[in-house]
Amino acid sequence: MEMPTLTIGSRTARLPIVQGGMAVRISLSPLAAAVAEAGGVGLIAGSGLTVDELAAEVRAARAATSGVIGVNIMVAVRAFKDLVHAAIGEGVDLVVAGAGFSRDVFGWCRDAGVECVPIVGSARVARLAERFGASAVVVEGVDAGGHLGTDQHVDDLLPEILDAVDIPVIAAGGIVTGADIKRMLDAGASGVQMGSRFVATEECSASDEFKRLYLEACEDDIVLTKSPVGLPGRAIVNPLTERLAVGDYPRIERCKSCLKECGKEYCIMDALQRSQRGDVVEGLVFAGTSAARIHDILPVGELMARLEDEWRTATEEEAQ
Repeated sequence: MEMPTLTIGSRTARLPIVQGGMAVRISLSPLAAAVAEAGGVGLIAGSGLTVDELAAEVRAARAATSGVIGVNIMVAVRAFKDLVHAAIGEGVDLVVAGAGFSRDVFGWCRDAGVECVPIVGSARVARLAERFGASAVVVEGVDAGGHLGTDQHVDDLLPEILDAVDIPVIAAGGIVTGADIKRMLDAGASGVQMGSRFVATEECSASDEFKRLYLEACEDDIVLTKSPVGLPGRAIVNPLTERLAVGDYPRIERCKSCLKECGKEYCIMDALQRSQRGDVVEGLVFAGTSAARIHDILPVGELMARLEDEWRTATEEEAQ
C-alpha cells in the first residue's frame, strides 16, 4: 500500500509531504534536499537570507537531489521581490509565500514556469489566490509554529477552503505523525505541510540547543507571543517570551529595515538568528503545538520512512 502522490501544477512528489520552510536559517539546503530526495517537497526558508545566500542554498539543494525543491519567503520582508527572483533564477520548482499576500508573485512565477503556492487562513483569501493563478494553497491553522494568520484550527478551516477552490489544498498546523497525515488526507487535503517535526532531524540547520527545547517541551511550554511583524507568533516559552509577555522588549541595537512594516518593539530577525545559533535564552524559538509530541531526532530518510509506515498502519487498522 503506497501513500498518494502530491501534484502541484506540473510538479509531482512521490509523497504528499511538504517540509515547512522555517526561518531564520532553520530550513536550508541540507534539510530541503534530504526531504526532496526521500520523496517529499523540500523548502528552503528565504526570509532572513541575502539574495546571494538564498541563491547559493538553492544551487546546493539542486546539486544534491532531482526531487521537488521550493522556497518559502515571507511577503512581509522588504527583500521579498529580490529573493523570489533569485530563487526563480536558480530553478526552484515552487514558491511558497506567507505572512502577507502579494499579487505580483503570481505573475513572476507564471512567467518563469514556477508554481506559486500561497499560505492562506481563510476561504476568501484562498479564492483570491486561485483567481490570481495559484497552483495550490497551504491552509495553515493556529497550531502551526511561527507567525500565524488565523486563530482557527486546520480541521475547521480545511472544509470551507476545500469548498472554495478547485486547486490542491495542503493542510498545515499540528501535523506530526503518519496518522495525522491520514486524517488530513481523509478530510480532503491533497497533502500536508509539516514544519516542527522536521526541526528534530539531523539535517535541520537549527542549533542543538534549539532542537533540545523541542524534545523537552510539553504542551504548556508552547505559547503565543508578540512579534513586531504584526501577527502573533507561536514559540516555546523561554526567558525572552516571558519578557515579551510583560512588555519588556529587548533594545534594538541596529535596525536593518528587513521588514516592510515593523512595530519595532524588538528585532525579530535578531531574536530568530540568536536561537538558530544556540542562544535559547535571548533568542526566539518558534514551534508548533506538535513539538510537544516530538521525542527524538532522526535522519530525514528514517523519519520519512516512519511517516509512511505510520500512515500505512493507520490505513490498515481502519480497514479491519
